[in-house]
Amino acid sequence: MSLHFTARKGLACLFFALITSATVPAIAQTTGAWPTKPIKIIVGYSAGGATDVLTRLISVNMSNTLGQSIVVENRPGANSNVGAEIVARSPADGYTLYAFSIANTINASLYPKLSYDPIKDFEPVGMIAKIPNILVVNPNIPVKTVADYVRYAKDSKDGVTFASSGSGSSIHLSGEMFKMQSKVQMLHIPYKGSAPAVTDLLGGQVESMFDNAPSALPHIQSGKLRPIAVTSAQRSPYLPDVPTIAESGYPGFDVQSWFALVAPAGTPKPIIKQLNAALNKALNSPEVRQRLQELAATPEPGTPEKMAAFEAAEVKRWREVVKESGAKAE
Repeated sequence: MSLHFTARKGLACLFFALITSATVPAIAQTTGAWPTKPIKIIVGYSAGGATDVLTRLISVNMSNTLGQSIVVENRPGANSNVGAEIVARSPADGYTLYAFSIANTINASLYPKLSYDPIKDFEPVGMIAKIPNILVVNPNIPVKTVADYVRYAKDSKDGVTFASSGSGSSIHLSGEMFKMQSKVQMLHIPYKGSAPAVTDLLGGQVESMFDNAPSALPHIQSGKLRPIAVTSAQRSPYLPDVPTIAESGYPGFDVQSWFALVAPAGTPKPIIKQLNAALNKALNSPEVRQRLQELAATPEPGTPEKMAAFEAAEVKRWREVVKESGAKAE
């Protein structure tokens, strides 16, 4: 009886040892092997825009680091919501990522029935870059400073007109935030994209715009648009003589378009860590930094935790602006 029990106990221990030795290396191997196939990054806008350009820029360097090709897929629609929903519903295995941006934190309040939660449905990987907006005016109007702009708005019958790339865009809400702080009359003129808005600004059909720096800079350099102030907290190195709105009498004013990378919620932490390391390595590479400089963008390497805190603060901030401005999705 005792020998039979001892034998059964010995077999049980041997079986456990075999299972353990077979299973543990297999789990470790699976975790360590990622990625074993190409990675896809979905961009919620058409090719050629800032989100697309920045995503393609970092994807090349990240691909070299991770040892797998990275495919950038454009899925435009509903101010990037179409692409966001696709990724939110994708498997949390690290093979489908999303180019997250300021638009997604604005959309949380702009769309009353959003099909995804920008906080709960994504796992932050890290920030990519920030790009300031620039308050620019048609040079035919008598405005050279923020104080001039405010006076001009007060003297105008219906207020100064400002164009945007669409209702609820960061360009639009930069203007709305300035309107809230300055308490002046401003008339928003939305367009379907930045290009037609800039065209009408150049032609004098509208008077001003809080445009993204990469779009505005060529026209500033050619003298076709006049820069009044930048919307970031610090002056832009590309326009060192142009003051910030904050230093022009509106302390605390800080609006920048920003871009980041996220994965579906539930993506394993070791995969997020690998992706974050590859992203930060790309952002610190000389060739990527040079290209970012050409785009008037500031690289923002950091941790997933830092991005999560920033993202939550942005959702809260834009909720207040959307509510007070009455902005609606088009």
